[in-house]
Amino acid sequence: MSVDGFVAGLGQDEEHPLGVGASALHEWIFETRTGRGFIGGEGGETGVDDDLVAAGFDGIGATIMGRNMFGPVRGDWATMPWLGWWGPNPPFHHRVFVLTNFGRDPIEMEGGTTFHFVTEGPEAALTLAREAAGDLDIRLGGGAATVRQFLDLGLIDRMHIAVVPVLLGSGERIFDGAGPSGYTCTSYVGTPRVAHYHFAPQSA
Repeated sequence: MSVDGFVAGLGQDEEHPLGVGASALHEWIFETRTGRGFIGGEGGETGVDDDLVAAGFDGIGATIMGRNMFGPVRGDWATMPWLGWWGPNPPFHHRVFVLTNFGRDPIEMEGGTTFHFVTEGPEAALTLAREAAGDLDIRLGGGAATVRQFLDLGLIDRMHIAVVPVLLGSGERIFDGAGPSGYTCTSYVGTPRVAHYHFAPQSA
């Protein structure tokens, strides 16, 4: 998230997967060893940032994401045979449930990733993800509208928000107005590139 609250820019397309100007929000990830490994690179820094990137994938049995995170294609899938941003071997290696208004057959990728397309809404996607994950956790990948839907339904148990010291000026926000209530910050750690906040529901 940028300092002014945006998690993606405007104008998402194949050239600008995160929207115009928003790649700066993720540059810190690819300075880490784990982040470079996602794109087939070597080296990278260890330390707090790397530990937290890796933790986002440890113990995860399923992922939920919105259609915008899966790709820039709009409307009927027949307009473009899109298979995701991540190439033939996406970094998930488990079942991924994509929220969409347009149905599509599942797509099996290399490495154990299968994309499923859910048209019945976030609660239906969560039910399917729970069945797929078993005793493991479910990761809510984004984008902004998808995270807002789950927040509004009270379905998020933990949040890791990485605030990057850049100003986007416009784009997509997770938090509009006062933001979600009922959550408290459970930990904070800052590094030269990003400030990491963890939130959980307040105890009753």
